[in-house]
Amino acid sequence: MKLLFELSRDNRKMDLIPPCEVETVQYDESLLRQDKLNLPQVSEVDLSRHYTELAKQAHGVNDGFYPLGSCTMKYNPRIDEEAASQPGFTQIHPLQPLSTVQGALEVMYQCKQLLMEITGMDDMTFQPAAGAHGEYTGLLLIRKYHQARGDDKRVNIIVPDSAHGTNPASASMAGFKVINVPSNEKGGVDIEALKNAVGEDTAGLMLTNPNTLGLFDPNILEITRIVHEAGGLCYYDGANMNAIMGTVRPGDMGFDCIHLNLHKTFGTPHGGGGPGSGPVGCKEFLKEYLPLGVVDKNMSGYGFIQPADTMGMVRSFYGNFLVVVKALTYIKSLGREGIKEASSNAVLNANYLMNRLKGYYDVAYDEICMHEFVLSLDSLKHETGVSAMDIAKGSLDYGIHPPTMYFPLIVHEALMLEPTETESRETLDEAAEIFIKLRELAKEDPHYLHDAPHNCLISRPDEVEAARKPILRYEFGNDQ
Repeated sequence: MKLLFELSRDNRKMDLIPPCEVETVQYDESLLRQDKLNLPQVSEVDLSRHYTELAKQAHGVNDGFYPLGSCTMKYNPRIDEEAASQPGFTQIHPLQPLSTVQGALEVMYQCKQLLMEITGMDDMTFQPAAGAHGEYTGLLLIRKYHQARGDDKRVNIIVPDSAHGTNPASASMAGFKVINVPSNEKGGVDIEALKNAVGEDTAGLMLTNPNTLGLFDPNILEITRIVHEAGGLCYYDGANMNAIMGTVRPGDMGFDCIHLNLHKTFGTPHGGGGPGSGPVGCKEFLKEYLPLGVVDKNMSGYGFIQPADTMGMVRSFYGNFLVVVKALTYIKSLGREGIKEASSNAVLNANYLMNRLKGYYDVAYDEICMHEFVLSLDSLKHETGVSAMDIAKGSLDYGIHPPTMYFPLIVHEALMLEPTETESRETLDEAAEIFIKLRELAKEDPHYLHDAPHNCLISRPDEVEAARKPILRYEFGNDQ
């Protein structure tokens, strides 16, 4: 399809902007750009058709099964969007007097109280704008804690080999050295390796539980005890909170601070669907180090408190507020029992699909899983030459978004599937049959899968060429 710039014609326009109702300000010429801004000139119908065509070419949760693992591309209820679209929320400004935004502050306060209850934390900030930003903020909490005690020798953050890639990156950005510990034969943290890794230089541990293999570590209390006895703190990566919310709390597992992905776990769009939010919660002894502007309630209403030894600000103002509105709506819509039911259904669906595929594909760790599970196509590749990439590309021909490929790195030829809590048994059965058919195709006609997809608008791209010579900009003609 053509780009908007290719559809552009001189002096073609649409009148969508109402007349300006405020005083026009004239700026000094030296402050203005000298060249005309190069924007496409199109009619309203051309613009509408362009974006409609783009929507047709994208695959989202409204189009079909979307088992992308570890990211929880999940249910985004329309009621959440409607709540966040209210003028009282969309037309306020963070510099308004607090007395004029009491409703917005109450939203943040209520959401904070509910998330603290769900996670077992004692306070929370909404400043971080996404999950990795939350990781960074949580690590700054850990650093501030050790610095305040004069314990400058604690420079190591322990990260399991199955961790999300953002974990070591965030630790490095926060000024720590990353120490990897291996997984044991059941996919959990190797306890002996952890004991050997901790010491006087241990600042903390970053851990996701359930981990990226979709497994809940049965040794979690021992893991956090080992780190605490060494003088370190325990940080919980909340990316997989969808699997345990309402049933188990990170605070009860021994974690001292946590980030959540409101844009994953609590029903708000993320990625291409909108901004994220990565609030950070902590235990009582870390509250004094939180970023500036923690929402609180007092005798005169709602306002912000300034932590005693704050790390400062990690973002402008108070985070992506409308995402918090959506998350609060989601939590209140489901209620205490609904939150637990959503989590339980996610676990049920993942185990059902895993058992439907067992026998056709190798399960990397043949244990009861949580919200996601990982297949290993290593033996299939050796037998037929068909890789995890080929199966993933083949699924596109059947209207399924590919699972996560080649992650976690500790599983060869990995496919990670997360069906989420909203899919019906019929959908899971249909998806299972498709993956079983792809397995049969791998044996009967491997070359067909090497060239898949066959029925999509774009066939298999040359990914090496695309990575080495990406086309990142549109080249205008001499007359533009």
